[in-house]
Amino acid sequence: MGSEPRQLHIFLFPFMAHGHMIPFVDMAKLFVSRGVKITIVTTPLNSISISKSLQNFASQIELILLKFPAAEVGLPDTCENADSLPSPDYIPKFFEASTLLQAPFEQALLQSRPDCLVADMFFPWTNDLAAKIGIPRLIFHGTGAFSLCASDFMRLHKPEKNVSSETEPFLIPYLPGDIKITKMKLPSIVREDTETEFSKFFNKVKESESYCYGVVVNSFYELETEYVDCYRDVLRRKAWPIGPLSLCNNGAREIAQRGKESAIDEHECLKWLDSQKPNSVVYVCFGSLAKFNSAQLKEIAIGLEASEKSFIWVVRKVNGEDKEEDQNWLPEGFEQRMEGKGLIIRGWAPQVLILNHPAVGGFVTHCGWNSTLEGVAAGVPMVTWPVSAEQFYNEILVTEVLKTGVAVGVQKWVPGVGDFIGGEAVEMAIRRVMEDEEGGEMRNRAAENAEKAKKAVGNDGSSYRNLDSLIEELKSLAF
Repeated sequence: MGSEPRQLHIFLFPFMAHGHMIPFVDMAKLFVSRGVKITIVTTPLNSISISKSLQNFASQIELILLKFPAAEVGLPDTCENADSLPSPDYIPKFFEASTLLQAPFEQALLQSRPDCLVADMFFPWTNDLAAKIGIPRLIFHGTGAFSLCASDFMRLHKPEKNVSSETEPFLIPYLPGDIKITKMKLPSIVREDTETEFSKFFNKVKESESYCYGVVVNSFYELETEYVDCYRDVLRRKAWPIGPLSLCNNGAREIAQRGKESAIDEHECLKWLDSQKPNSVVYVCFGSLAKFNSAQLKEIAIGLEASEKSFIWVVRKVNGEDKEEDQNWLPEGFEQRMEGKGLIIRGWAPQVLILNHPAVGGFVTHCGWNSTLEGVAAGVPMVTWPVSAEQFYNEILVTEVLKTGVAVGVQKWVPGVGDFIGGEAVEMAIRRVMEDEEGGEMRNRAAENAEKAKKAVGNDGSSYRNLDSLIEELKSLAF
């Protein structure tokens, strides 16, 4: 009797933030569906939401838990996830703690000896560990090819140094499409151009791309054709677009279980949406990290009411606001006036379920890549409201390249609380997406992209084939 063929074994190592863990879990399901053995390495508190998302795959995916060194860097014990930090001031400490995972992670690698490591961008030190045990390390950024190209060309050529003011638009060199941006929309470590421990860490993150084996991209070739080609041919990086990863989930329950515990029962949410007309509801959500202050939330409420559209609005408040102010973030009588017309979810929402409901006709988003791609896959036009990270690049992709959204008018990169936007701008942007000829044209283009997304992940689609070729390449290296 011949022995069983050896199974390819891949370690997945997501960064400890829901926006990073969710696509990693989707990717784990995708690899398992192709017969790959998967081990996810995480920390005890993060394993709770990961396990919940993997209920149907529990027997096929192993979890290895590493103690998170919160106390060693002066973080509270409960802070194992970027979403649970008391304030953005703790972010450098959180990255410092994640770097201390190096020794226990190396132990786990040596014990299990996987054939390949797919590690989050925020673990640049895993390149050396993978090289040490002789396996390829692939990077997962959790963002698309457009922003990968843009941020690399910015880092290599520093065009922002040639402008006379923070508001003067300049071209991003070598990026297809004559794309312009302003200095104000760049991350503060780029704008300030001073070397800190934090900026040194981010340089390591970008540099590790140059000498890892390749990059797995949560996108699909037909969405970003020019930019995938540019990333491969100009920046000379191996890249496999295998997304949209969110489309690997089937059925309302599995979709609703992604990420944290939802603050609303999915049936209650769907029942409310069922009572609305097609394309009549605007969905408003700013991801897991942005927490706007009361003054900004009040302006959003004013804009929503003035737009006269039905809405679902997901609200996450700034931590530590005083109790009195906490009561005043909505205009007086707002919830009574909006009864039946608006649904406010305080906490986590089953976003993919909502976006895919026929009643939803627009999405006000912070342009985090997961949300952007989920909006693309659902065929919903967007109002773009970037806050930080690479979100301003994603906004340009949506509004200028894909032409499936309008900008609300954010001018400045401000992590956490965002740049202030008035209610009138909110109303106008929502109306542009939801009404008139312009909104209809965006909706048609968005529907075409959604169709392409589904084809890409279907049998013999571009993402399906990319995943096959990646697995075959990894097998040829391992066996």
